[in-house]
Amino acid sequence: MKRTFAFATATGLMGLSVAAHAWTQETHRRIVLDAVNYMKANPASTNYAKLLSAVTRAGYSIDQFAQALGQGAYDVDDFADTYICGAVSGDCELAPVWGAGASIVKYTSYWHFQNHTAGRDVHGNPFGGYNYSALTVAGDIDNMAASWLYGDYLDDGAGGMKGWFGDGSKYNAYGVTEAHYRLGGSSASSMYADFEKMPFQPIDNLGQFWWQQFLAQPTAQSLGFVLHTTDLLQPHHTWTTSAHNHSGWETWVNDYYYSESLNDPLLVKTALADFTPLGAAAVDIRPLLTQGGTYSYANGGVVLSSTDSGDRRVVAKKVIPHAIAMVVHILNRAAERLAL
Repeated sequence: MKRTFAFATATGLMGLSVAAHAWTQETHRRIVLDAVNYMKANPASTNYAKLLSAVTRAGYSIDQFAQALGQGAYDVDDFADTYICGAVSGDCELAPVWGAGASIVKYTSYWHFQNHTAGRDVHGNPFGGYNYSALTVAGDIDNMAASWLYGDYLDDGAGGMKGWFGDGSKYNAYGVTEAHYRLGGSSASSMYADFEKMPFQPIDNLGQFWWQQFLAQPTAQSLGFVLHTTDLLQPHHTWTTSAHNHSGWETWVNDYYYSESLNDPLLVKTALADFTPLGAAAVDIRPLLTQGGTYSYANGGVVLSSTDSGDRRVVAKKVIPHAIAMVVHILNRAAERLAL
């Protein structure tokens, strides 16, 4: 009997709340929709026929499927899965409480980086995630967070690490979120005892975790979660900083996405060739994701120092088509799974 995917919600491993600091959520959605539309327009060179067959068999239209994928990619910024606790108070919160905290919004965003300015991390990943002590281009927001959160720790559940005045655990972020993104690497809760030295897992591990969930039980939502990894085409996420025009650049991309034709199909076609396609039975998509990160690191660094629209246009016309192309490659492989 053929197995079909579901549009139902994936298991409630992570809650939802408000937006975080990455490509804007709407940009994430647009990238996914454009990837599906590219496949629809190019069935001979993509796995669109297999994708359409699986979606139709499940009783949905391809547009409904694309919207569900886009929503999943959008929702990752809303995960309520990462609490950081005060070194003194022991109180655990999802987000900074200071006035400028809107620049970070929620602590879950710290899992959305892959640091190409440094090598292997303490967990054994080829590229680590956000780690203030390892940043080479830290800026004002990074410094403010590290100062405000100095000595604060990742919530590791009741009975784990504590503040001076108690244990206000609300969610075992170390035992759940970090464990999901650890993927067999080396880790210990003591690594997360002080914010300014926390070695957050990289975003490719986030994508791989949700890819494994998709392979085990395909849902549009879990596949959509995987597609949030287009953050790897945002240069700030591979140079690794919350500062240096991070928010302004992402707002610019969202504002000019259509007027500057950042999703030009001809640019997507060219970008597809810059990736090594996933095998039809590939179970680890991290090599593909890292190729995306390597590209943005090599081609997008100017947007950290320049707010010139010309500079931003040049970079955006490289990284957005590559983000769409990366999604097409993932969907080509996903179609093989859905065809089973």
